[in-house]
Order: sequence, then structure tokens, then C-alpha cells
Amino acid sequence: MKFIPHDYQQYAIDYIESHPIAAVLLDMGLGKTAITLTALSDLLFDYFEISRVLVIAPLRVARNTWPQEIEKWDHLKDIRYSVAVGTEKERLAAFEKDADIYIINRENVQWMVAHVPFEFDAIVVDELSSFKNWNSKRFKSLMQVRPRAKRVVGLTGTPSGNGLMDLFAEYKVLDMGQRLGRFITKYRTAYFRPDRTNGQVVYSYKLLPGAEQQIYDKISDITISMNAADHLKMPELVNSEWRVYMEPGERILYDNMCEDLTAELKNGEVTAANAGVLSGKLCQMANGAVYTDDGNVERIHSRKLDALEDIIESMNGRPLLVAYWYKHDLDRIEERLRLKKIDFARLDSDASIRRWNSGEIPVALIHPASAGHGLNLQSGGSTLCWFGITWSLELYQQTVARLYRQGQKSQTVVVQHIITDDTIDERIMKALLQKERTQSALIDAVKANLRKS
Repeated sequence: MKFIPHDYQQYAIDYIESHPIAAVLLDMGLGKTAITLTALSDLLFDYFEISRVLVIAPLRVARNTWPQEIEKWDHLKDIRYSVAVGTEKERLAAFEKDADIYIINRENVQWMVAHVPFEFDAIVVDELSSFKNWNSKRFKSLMQVRPRAKRVVGLTGTPSGNGLMDLFAEYKVLDMGQRLGRFITKYRTAYFRPDRTNGQVVYSYKLLPGAEQQIYDKISDITISMNAADHLKMPELVNSEWRVYMEPGERILYDNMCEDLTAELKNGEVTAANAGVLSGKLCQMANGAVYTDDGNVERIHSRKLDALEDIIESMNGRPLLVAYWYKHDLDRIEERLRLKKIDFARLDSDASIRRWNSGEIPVALIHPASAGHGLNLQSGGSTLCWFGITWSLELYQQTVARLYRQGQKSQTVVVQHIITDDTIDERIMKALLQKERTQSALIDAVKANLRKS
């Protein structure tokens, strides 16, 4: 297939080629893989600036998306690539092949640094946000070899899913600390102050006055950002809530958990040792079931299952993508669908994804962690229902973007959230909105202005 880049795509290609260090914050659906491969092809075969490229990506993206994009476009036919996933033997064999681009999943970065000679002069980190934890093994391993690469490209659509603190590690991968500093403590001191604390323990940080713009100014010279809505004819995105209500007895159990960090259930007890555990327990209870202290599942209500059944009925046969979070949610959803003789399938394999995109699955069940990156599901439907909501803005946005992306044939994409009234569900939705505002501000601050090019 012949690749004819849009203006924004050509702008991004030129940006990567002219910037040895490039943070490319492209919204979902803008074709970041094709853009990056085009720039790499030029740098490999036209400018001879690089000779051996390492691509680090989520597993499914490494295994499927990058190879598929290389095979898809005519102008990339000269690129020799090797995919280093699978068993250790298979990965070693992949790195021994003579290729231009070597593709590995992010979970094996630590292994690669320990077992493979690092002879790459360019690194592409697909989903730069995967390296937001400065204390993770994958971050530390990559930083050991980062100085050996003369070119680095960081790709993501969600650079600051949990606020601007995430940017420290992500940009250190890119510039080794030139812009935001080499040490997290100095970065915190320079731009943040403690927010929620308990004695010497700091639970969260708040930006200092003027710090947000200072951070944007620091990274602006190596950062480009684009929103899909600015450059593509996107369908209308409609967000709605389907509110459900607990019965009085169910409410008492939930309130007891909130106040006492414990709840006595029919077949067991649920306790929370800290705020993090409490959050998880409350999310489960809002969804309708909870893991007890002995590991069993205690069912509390079926309000969300009833709502999901009503939503499916209202679809009148049109396909519905359902996002769940907990295993017991999946089990209860499947049990209800079987009871009502509703055809469904889990989207947990390449075969099931093909079936969904072919219109063969009326109700598809997916976990946000597996839907986060690289899946094109827009051919199968245009309605997403969140049975259980995630705190992660990155996973939330990426899951929505499986349907709300280029190639979606429907004029409207509907995202339905089943919310249990007066529960933690409401707090999660509010938190996602606040995080989205922070991230949108970052993207707007470094947004590419094509008119100036």
C-alpha cells in the first residue's frame, strides 16, 4: 500500500528526523507507528545516520503492530526487522539475525540489557509512559545503556496520566536528565510541594505556583504534540452515565467498610489495612462483589449486572464492548450472559479480536490492561460500557481509543459508565477528569503548530 502522509504526519516525520531526541506525544489514531517507521527508514537508507534500531513496545504491539505496519506500506519494504519476543531461546535467536530494526517487549528490557550486546545507535520507546517509574527495573536497566544511543524517540498519547511527576523518568530516558534534572528529589523540590501527608510520609505532591509552565518550557524544544480531533475527522464522542442504587442493607455494608475499614458479611469478613486496600475493596463492593479476607468471593448486589443487561437490550443487536476490572466481575458478567442466553466472547486472543472486527461477536468482554495499547477494535463496534472503572487515566484513555480512533465508521462513539450512586465510582470519575485536564494542559503547551512549519 502506498503511504501518502497527511500534513501533520509529514510534520511529525520531519520533526523526528531533525531532532536526535524527540518526544512525540501523538493522540491515539494519528498513525504514530507509520510516522516513526517512515522517519527511521529515511535515517537508515537516505541519510545513513543510523544503522541498527531498537524498538521497545508493549507485548502485543511488539509482536503484531510494528511488523504489520512494516509489511503494510510499500516504502518500508526494504526494512529488515526481527521480533524478539517469546522464550529466551527465541529472543536470543531474534537478536542474532541480521536486521535493521529489532523489536522487543518492554517486560524483557532488563533481560536484554543483561544478555544481549547493546549495539544500537537508535532507540524507540513506544509508549514512553511505560517508563514513568524511575525506580522500576526496566527504567534502571534502560538507563544503563541509554548513553550508547545517539538517537531516541519516545512515543505516547498519555505522557502524564498521573500528573506531571511522571515526566521526570520519561524525559530522563530521552535526555538523561538534561532538562528536568538527574535526580527525582531535586525535581520534586524544584517544582512541587507536599500535599497530603501523614507525619514524615508524603502521599501526594502539588505543583508550586508557576511550576507547570516552567516544566513545559524546559521540555518544549524536544517535544511535539498533536490531538486527533485537530487533524482527523473524528466521530462525536459521547460520554454518559447509567446510575444504579444500592438497597439499604447493601448501603450499610458499604458505609461500614468506609468508616471502620472492615465489614462483616454472610460468609466472611473484609478488612482493609490501609487506604490503598480500602479503595480496592470499595470499588469491588460498588461493582457488586468483593474478595473476603480468606480469598473467597462474597456477592453483595446485582445492580450493575441488571444495568448491563438493560444496556445490552437497548443495543438491539448492535455490538457492545464491555470493560471489566476484577476477575469476579468477569465471572458474574459471564454467568448473567449465559443465563440470559446472550452470545459473548472474551477479547483475549488474536482470533477473538478478528471475530470482533468481523462483526461476529455481539458482546465482547475486555480488560483495560490488555486493551491499553495497540489494538484496533473500531471495525467491530462503536459503543463501550465500563462495568468497573479504573483509576488509571492511561488505561482508561487507551481503552476508549480502541473504538474512538481513525477508521471508526460510525458518526458517534458512545462511552457508557455504570456508576453506583454515592460510592467511590463517583470519586474515580472525578479524578479521571482532573487528570485529563492536567494532561490536556501539557499537550496544549507543546502542541505542534503546523502553520509555522
